[in-house]
Amino acid sequence: MIDIGFIGLGTMGRPMAAHLLAAGHRLFLHDVAPIPQELSAGGAITCKSGREAAQEADAVIVMVPDTPHVEAVLFGKDGVAEGLSKGKIVVDMSSISPLATKEFARRIEALGADYLDAPVSGGEVGAKAASLTIMVGGPERAFATMKPVFDRMGKNVTHVGGNGDGQTTKVANQIIVALTIEAVGEALLFASKAGADPALVRQALMGGFASSRILEVHGERMVSRKFDPGFRIELHQKDLNLALEGARALGIALPSTAVAQQLFSSCAAHGGKAWDHSAMVRALEMMASHEIAKA
Repeated sequence: MIDIGFIGLGTMGRPMAAHLLAAGHRLFLHDVAPIPQELSAGGAITCKSGREAAQEADAVIVMVPDTPHVEAVLFGKDGVAEGLSKGKIVVDMSSISPLATKEFARRIEALGADYLDAPVSGGEVGAKAASLTIMVGGPERAFATMKPVFDRMGKNVTHVGGNGDGQTTKVANQIIVALTIEAVGEALLFASKAGADPALVRQALMGGFASSRILEVHGERMVSRKFDPGFRIELHQKDLNLALEGARALGIALPSTAVAQQLFSSCAAHGGKAWDHSAMVRALEMMASHEIAKA
């Protein structure tokens, strides 16, 4: 069983690391915040730097918010790159730029290590339940080594191609999620404004072709007004920025993605950057001067 370095123990990383510890892996942890007590008590070893974690472990998992954070963790002073040796594996499970990912992979491979981009979908709920969808780009040999590790954190693990393809898949995922949240929000707003009970409308739609995981989970959030974050609006904005930047580079238009981003921006402008992304519906409600339901 391989030893694993884990860097980034926030909302997602903390339960993911806990699953690996429970599975019997030796963990070497590093974070800018104090290491969670339950991980230390479970036998995880605290490291002073990414460099130390990389020196001790066979593979290093990174789970941080954005592209600059990944770059700093990997290539900053006392970063992961300084502790790598031939045959080790770096796995970035953050959601970042596909183009930057390809460059990071090139730099890591030049040190004799393998690089996998393995972003996840499923949010805090999926991280806690070990039911994440994991989309992996990179060398087949490294994927084969890490597959049992991924299986401890997720239920749907797919090797989608080379470096950057995992991140591209995650961006595609975030486009679909944002547009579906918007569609569910519009539908429930329409139903509520027309005088129907949005909770019963949602229940009816769950039995038909419009059924989706987002209608199930986020539709319920919209009706019950529970917008404490499972996945913050500001993080989804970051992902849609990657989509729109990529679209410009590819010379294509993503008009509905741009609209969804504007709705998120409206929420952020009203103090909602830390709301759950299902709260996109609040932007639609503000334009309609009507709330789907009362808290």
